Amino acid sequence: MLKFISTFHERPSCLQTSTPIISQTQLINLPNTTMTKLTSFKLLSFDVYGTLIDWETGVINALQPLLNTNNKTSSYTRKHLLQIYHKHEASQQTRTPEMTYCDLLSTIHPAIAADLECDKPSEEADKAFGDSVGQWPAFPDTVEALHILKKHYKLVVLSNVDRTSFSKTNAGPLQNFPFDAILTAQDIGSYKPNLKNFEYMLKEVKERFGVEKEQVLQTAQSQFHDHHPAKKMGVKGAWIVRPGAEMGNQEEEVWDWKFDTLGEMAEAVEKEA
Repeated sequence: MLKFISTFHERPSCLQTSTPIISQTQLINLPNTTMTKLTSFKLLSFDVYGTLIDWETGVINALQPLLNTNNKTSSYTRKHLLQIYHKHEASQQTRTPEMTYCDLLSTIHPAIAADLECDKPSEEADKAFGDSVGQWPAFPDTVEALHILKKHYKLVVLSNVDRTSFSKTNAGPLQNFPFDAILTAQDIGSYKPNLKNFEYMLKEVKERFGVEKEQVLQTAQSQFHDHHPAKKMGVKGAWIVRPGAEMGNQEEEVWDWKFDTLGEMAEAVEKEA
């Protein structure tokens, strides 16, 4: 069943409805009684890795050579491996915001190995880990959902990776999908959740497409990388939960719409249109 919970609610009780829900008090405070619909927006700003691409499976797969070499394939849970990865990724992104993502992954690979009590990997192994991004798989619903959403919105990538890594992803798992714009951390010079990334995106979509902030819907899985900073910027968000996801979660969950998958969101948009 579709789940989409609309504006003005943070961590509500489980509601399933095709109509945005607000309280009577909140309704009084609205400038008019017309509730925002998904189809009121003109542009979706996408997180890619975690939302369109199953980055957690990709990371786990990329760590297998290290674990195999050290006979530790059964030593750690998936959750523990992802926690170690996310800790080092976020820390390195803060320290070196100008570093490209593939180089950043190569840089943190030895630190991940140390935390997992593995031998120091070779430079070739570090580079292979960094180059793995383009091989991370897409979620099964992603490509079909993108084609549906393309009929209703401009679709823009706002990703924490570098241009080369995203190019490999788009040529492979995303099947050369024709996004309207691709904005990477390499282009911006910083990583989400830095607000500069969202400022850059809003400036670009205004200049390229004439789309205002109020017409942008941030569409993403990560509360940490996307929804919390988007809220600070006054950008509404569609939370693609990807049930079971370990990375990017926050104790406070913020959203305007909520779906388990991108496919569910695409179906909801089609019903509204």
